Parts: sequence; C-alpha cells; structure tokens
Amino acid sequence: MKTLLAAVAALLGSIPAASGQTFPSRTLTLIVPFSAGGPTDTIGRIVAQRMGAALGQTVVVENVTGAGGTIAVGRVARAAPDGYTLDIGHLGTHVINGAIYELQYDVFRDFEPVAMIASNPQLIVARKGVPAKDLRELIAWVKANPEKISAANGGIGTPSHIASIYFQNIVGARVQIVPYRGAAPAMKDILAGHVDMMFDQAANSLPQVRAGTIKAYAVTASARLAAAPDIPTVDEAGLHKFYMAEERDREAQRRDRGIARRPRRAPAPGRSGTGNPGARATDARGARRASQGGNRKMVADDQGRRGQGGVTDENLACRRRSPAG
Repeated sequence: MKTLLAAVAALLGSIPAASGQTFPSRTLTLIVPFSAGGPTDTIGRIVAQRMGAALGQTVVVENVTGAGGTIAVGRVARAAPDGYTLDIGHLGTHVINGAIYELQYDVFRDFEPVAMIASNPQLIVARKGVPAKDLRELIAWVKANPEKISAANGGIGTPSHIASIYFQNIVGARVQIVPYRGAAPAMKDILAGHVDMMFDQAANSLPQVRAGTIKAYAVTASARLAAAPDIPTVDEAGLHKFYMAEERDREAQRRDRGIARRPRRAPAPGRSGTGNPGARATDARGARRASQGGNRKMVADDQGRRGQGGVTDENLACRRRSPAG
C-alpha cells in the first residue's frame, strides 16, 4: 500500500501548475462516488491522509453519491484539468457506467489514471437470520424461493450488482436486486434484516463477519483470504469458478500458456484513456468495448440474457485528462 500511495504522490507532483507555482500550491479535492463509511470511501480517506502528508497540502474528501457513481465522475469530468480535482473509482464507475448510461462525458477519453490503489475479492454474505449454513444450502434456498430472496448492491452497474446478475444466471433462479447509494447503506439494511444477501468487498464485510452480525459463505477467488482463512473459496463451497475478473484471466492464461502470469496491460496510461480499473485496468480494447456498449450483456438482468460474469472490486485514482492529452 505504501508503494502505491507514493506513486500517487509522485505522479501528482509532476503536474505543472498553470501559474508556474510548484504543484500543489493549494487544497486538493478527492471525489468519492459512494456514501461515507463504505469500502471506496474508506480507501479514499486513507489515500487522502497519506497523500496530503506527502504533498504538504490538505486533501479534502467529498462524497458525491447517486446513479452508480456517474454524478461524482461527471463532476470530475467538468473540473479544470489542473490536477486539483481527482476521483477514486473502479470497474463500475469508469467502465460499466459507460455501457449502461447515456453520459455527458467519455469514460475512455476524459480521464487519466493516476495509480492503482487497492484490490480485494468479494465475499458472498447474508443477514444473520438466513437459514442456510453453507453456500450449497444458500443456493438451494434461493432456488426454493425464486424472486423472493433480495440481494443488495452498491448501485446499478457496480461490481456487486454485476455479481448478483451473474449469480442468478449461474444458479438458475432470479433474486430481487436492490440498489443502494453505496455499500455502506446496503450493509446497514443487511444488518437490520431488511435484505437477505449481498456480494460485497471483503474489506467492507469482514468486520461484520468477525463481529458475528452477518454470515459469510465464500470468497470469490481461487484462494482463501489470508485475513480470513476460515472462509472457503467458491470452488470449495460449491460454486465452481465464480471468480472475480482477474482470477478468470489467470485461469485462461494457465490453460493457454501453461503458466500463471498477470494479465497484459497497456504500456502507458496516458495512451490508454481512462483504463479499466479491473483486472484489465489499462487494456484499451477492453475500455473501448465498454464505451461502445459491449458490457451491456453483464447488466441485462431484465432482458433475461445470460450475464458474462467476472467482476472485480479494484480501486483506481483518476484525474481529468487535459485537452492536450
């Protein structure tokens, strides 16, 4: 984490100020597109504190919620391209939204990635009163109650939303998908028993799992979490290869090349536009497909089409791209 934060500070420090002053010469604003207390907000506040200390300037965190993060990202798109207004986002805010919303900005061309901040898999969690003791029983319970089980998410187009669609397609039973203005209010309703289940970032759910206030059934990865070795993987729990995108890419690479290697990334963030903050973070082809609507299949829960699967909760710090490119 320290290395990534240093990279943020170094890259921001290289931005020339229009007035000729050394950057930064005033307060910076970091826009968080989800509610306070959620995983993206938590990561953003950690980044802001460390970045402010490194740069010698205050970094103000501002939560701007709504429409799956498009309101917040749109604000950054309209800001002056001087490096003083940034946002922190992920696959949902900077890729999928370009496929499901009519936006006043271009997720591919209008943003410049600064640094990858964090990556963590999702946990399949449920309210404490859900009768299922393990993932197989949870799936059986969902199948026995079609369209009656509710699944919370952090907003339309977010990774938790995509995971819900993928889940119902895989198990062959529909759930009631309930969007919120972020993971924090969604988790509150899980705790209160108002909704049944959720696919949530481990960083957000794990404290509640440890406190015994919610149930955790599996981690959406091929290996157990070091911080929670008692929670089985989806493979162990009975939902084979229900992975996040990076894990699915690794599996494909093992098949195609016989070796485990990280996904290929574009060589220069400045040339690849916004970049996909998922496993193919700066893959220009992946981002272009998103802006052209190629990811619509993943969010077509009402059309009954099969979701594509592969969701990731990785966070990326971005700034408005300057007109000069």
